Amino acid sequence: MDFTPDDTQAEIAALTARVLGKSADPGERWRALAGAGLLALALPADLGGDGLGVAEVAAVLTEVGRAAAAVPAYAVLALGVLPVETLGTPRQRARLLPPVAAGDEVLTAALHEPSAPLTTVPGTVGEAADGVWQLTGVKTGVPCAADATRILTPVALPGGTAVALVDPHADGVELVRTHSSSGAPEYTVRLAGVRLADTEFLRDRSPGHAVATLHRFALAGALALGDGLLAGALALTSQHIAQRTQFGRPLAAFQAVAQQIADVYVAARTVHLAATSAGWRLAAGLDADTELDVAAYWLTDQAPAALATCHHLHGGLGVDREYPLHRYSAAVTDLGRALGGAAHRLGRLGERVAG
Repeated sequence: MDFTPDDTQAEIAALTARVLGKSADPGERWRALAGAGLLALALPADLGGDGLGVAEVAAVLTEVGRAAAAVPAYAVLALGVLPVETLGTPRQRARLLPPVAAGDEVLTAALHEPSAPLTTVPGTVGEAADGVWQLTGVKTGVPCAADATRILTPVALPGGTAVALVDPHADGVELVRTHSSSGAPEYTVRLAGVRLADTEFLRDRSPGHAVATLHRFALAGALALGDGLLAGALALTSQHIAQRTQFGRPLAAFQAVAQQIADVYVAARTVHLAATSAGWRLAAGLDADTELDVAAYWLTDQAPAALATCHHLHGGLGVDREYPLHRYSAAVTDLGRALGGAAHRLGRLGERVAG
C-alpha cells in the first residue's frame, strides 16, 4: 500500500493494527508488516518507499507496542531505517534499505557500553591503519545483532565521533547472547580490530552530529513503543476488571479498583502526551532534545509502576504466563533498561538544568 504525506498517522496506525491482528505468529506478523508497506514508510520513492518520516514510523511502533508484538520493529525502524535514511549516502541507502523494507534483512544499533547507556562519549575507538579503520571496544544490549546486516555503531575517532556500519559477521566481531526480560534476542558485541573502510561510516556534518541523530531516533522510537505498551496494558486491564465479578459486582465497581485503574490511565495519558510532543518536535525539525529527555524520564518512571498495578488488578491471572499481560510488562522492563532507567534519565535532565 502506498502512502502520501496527506495520509494521517491515524490511518497508518489503523492499518498496522489490522495487519498485526491477523496473526499471533511473530514471523507472519513481520512479513505482513513488510507486505503492507509499513516497513518502507521512511524510504524515498526511488527506493520503493513513501518518503515519510519519524511521525509515521512512530505510529507503526505505537501499534506494535499496543499489541505487544514480538517483532524487531524498534531495532529495524528506529535504530536502522530512520538514521540510515537521514545520514546515509545514496549508495548506502540503496544497498541497505530496500531489503530491510521487504522484511528480508535487519538493521540495528549498538547504543550502549558497559555502565554507559546511550553514551555520547564512546569508549569504542577507531584508529587509522594501512588505509582502513580498525575498531576496538565493547557494546552491550544490542538487539537482534546476530540477525542484522549491519550494526550502527557509535565510535570515537581522532577529532570527534562517528557512526560505523559494522558487519556483525566480520572478522574481529564477537557476539555473546545476553538475557532480556521478554526473551527478545539481545547481545554483547565485542570488537577487536574490526577493519572498516571510509565508505562504511554514516556522514557526519559536524562533530557528534551522527551520534546525536541516532540517539534522537532511538529515543523517539522507544517512546512510541512504550506509549503503545502502556496503552495496551491499560486496555487489557480495563477489560478484565469490567468483566470479572466479585460479590455479584464487576471489579471496576469497587472504589479501590477504580482508583488504581485511574492511576494507570493518568500515567498512560501522561506518557502519551510527552511522547507525542517530543515526536512532533523532532518530525517538524525543531529542537526536540529537552522534550525527548523529559518524555524518556516519564516513561521509565511511570510505566513500571503502572504495569505492576495492572498485574495486581488481575490477581492470580496476572502471573499466568499463558495470559498476555506478561508480554507488556517484560517489554516495558527491557525498554526501561534500554533507556538507562529512571534515575539515569533524571540525571540527564539534571545535567540540562545545570548546563
